[in-house]
Amino acid sequence: MILLKNCYYIATFNDKKEELEGYDILIEGNIIKKIAKGIEPPNHKDVELIDCSNHVVIPGMINTHHHMYQILTRNLKGVQNAKLFDWLVYLYPIWARIDEEAVYYSTLLATAELLKTGATTTSDHHYLYHRKFRGDLMKTQFEAASKSGIRFVPSRGSMTRGKSKGGLPPDEVVQSTDEVIEDTLRVIEEYHDPSPLSMKKIILAPCSPFSVDKDVMIETAKIAREYHLVLHTHLAETEDEDRYCVEKYGKRPLALMEELGWLGPDVYFAHGIWFNDEELKLLKETDTGVSHCPTSNMRLGSGIARIREMIDMGIRVGLGVDGSASNDTSDMLGEVRNAMLLQRVKYGSAGLTAREALYLATRGGAELLHLEKLGYIEEGMGADLALFNVNTLQYAGSLSDPLAALVFTGYNHEVDYTIVNGKIVVRKGELVSIDEEELTKKVNKISKKILQSS
Repeated sequence: MILLKNCYYIATFNDKKEELEGYDILIEGNIIKKIAKGIEPPNHKDVELIDCSNHVVIPGMINTHHHMYQILTRNLKGVQNAKLFDWLVYLYPIWARIDEEAVYYSTLLATAELLKTGATTTSDHHYLYHRKFRGDLMKTQFEAASKSGIRFVPSRGSMTRGKSKGGLPPDEVVQSTDEVIEDTLRVIEEYHDPSPLSMKKIILAPCSPFSVDKDVMIETAKIAREYHLVLHTHLAETEDEDRYCVEKYGKRPLALMEELGWLGPDVYFAHGIWFNDEELKLLKETDTGVSHCPTSNMRLGSGIARIREMIDMGIRVGLGVDGSASNDTSDMLGEVRNAMLLQRVKYGSAGLTAREALYLATRGGAELLHLEKLGYIEEGMGADLALFNVNTLQYAGSLSDPLAALVFTGYNHEVDYTIVNGKIVVRKGELVSIDEEELTKKVNKISKKILQSS
């Protein structure tokens, strides 16, 4: 049991949008058991009391789009100023050298960064399957996520169109349609747990229209619907992608997705920057979602997604930090801040409020991933929480609105505590199960090895 006593400020993000001051939160097992003032500590030897009189408590944030292996190629000088297609062509041969050890430690580091910045659940989009890779890639990732303590909803990604077929990636990192489908079925059977508060779920995510053949998209959608899984892919990220789809298929990316059966409440797309008016209407009509990745979009100069308009239309939107070579960090609270600020560049000072940006990172993410017991704070909900100590230098002078202070102010986005599934995984800013110094050294060593062999 955990009892959060005298919480300075609780932002529930529940249906009533309640924000509470001076309340306690009792966690029993992996469930929020009670929210009230003056909860007496249970007569239980294992109860842990945390004084939250200086803390803003929010639902654990949910990261809906990432490429964790890219941790190993952050900040490469050769692509610091490249646009997406050039960036991919440069990096694919380097990523082809990623082995099982690299997958484990990049996943461990990415989930560690997310936990330390307020995310309690994350997806990951791994689509590189090198011919020489040994081991079970998905098993490796789940082992790393279990070590850090994050709730993990990775995708079984795929690419089938290598250079020899007109795609961007080298042929050695793509698979045949049969290989993709066979392993997709195996991964679902071995790892997907559909229970409401599962720590292990699978989504299916072919990489993009320019790296996957039509038959893979069609078959993947069939499998997802048979097993009641979520579908995901990159879409409408750049103008180059629009041109590619028109030249190859005679239609824009979203029209192609409609043809392939890739619209509906079980589908969400990463980015969605270049949707036009009619396409936004189609997203709304079909209840298709979007994962907004503002930092990556700025980093690659891809454009500004029409998130303000999407929200106003009732389109489902969540947040994603995207790959750590196109964002260069896995900073979830930082992503919230950038989401707010980037919309204001496009729409003016009221483009996105701090609360709307936090909603995207909490309830918005839960809606995209179909996590019905997560994303808001209420009795009976899953005990995934992020606690920020605002009685510190960086928040001084900002506490007239403690919740918005998390987004508007601060230079260090780290939590004081993170609780996942009723367990403390970050305590006083430090990861509970990971030696941070040792992990840093290990990742730097692996990164250096990969870059030196390229």
